[in-house]
Amino acid sequence: MITIALPKGRIADDVLDLFARMFDCNFAFVNRKLILQYDNFRFLLVRSQDVPIYVSYQAADLGVVGLDVLEETGVDIVRLLDLKIGQCRVVLGSKMNENINYDKPQIKIATKMPNITRNFFSKRAIATDIIKLYGSIELAPLVGLSDAIVDIVETGNTMKENSLKVDEVILESSAYLIANRNSFYSKKCDILDIYNKLKILVDTN
Repeated sequence: MITIALPKGRIADDVLDLFARMFDCNFAFVNRKLILQYDNFRFLLVRSQDVPIYVSYQAADLGVVGLDVLEETGVDIVRLLDLKIGQCRVVLGSKMNENINYDKPQIKIATKMPNITRNFFSKRAIATDIIKLYGSIELAPLVGLSDAIVDIVETGNTMKENSLKVDEVILESSAYLIANRNSFYSKKCDILDIYNKLKILVDTN
């Protein structure tokens, strides 16, 4: 049995579509069920941020999750394959027609990704006060809570609609197939079989 943790939402649908093409059958979670079992596979539907945790603790052998989540959580797993889906960017953004004042002793950054943010600014030796938020990040600089934000964007339209601009791209992200280290060795043949079949599909898209 190979257990695969999938993030809820569009990426899960895209991954199930890949597996449907790989095995020439339909995969779909029924109603509100969180486990889908087919033949020798078991799929788990979990929050995106939890996928690396399920995999690192071997509750799942494999997982699919965005590179941004992997970089933020920093868990010890095997990164197997870039699936080229769920593409987005982690960006530094601020108010339109204003520059971030790096002359201040400390700049305030609002974000859902404190670790990525901390690493980015520490490499530049810029002192920051990182404010962890859980949503509506774009609001922070508009009401004076922060000087700038670090957030995920796909098209950038939400930032534009809120009079924000992208100052810099920190990370290009897409969904990765990941594996638990112990599972990778104990179930290596099965996992490499999945890897090779998925790679063919990804390369031909």
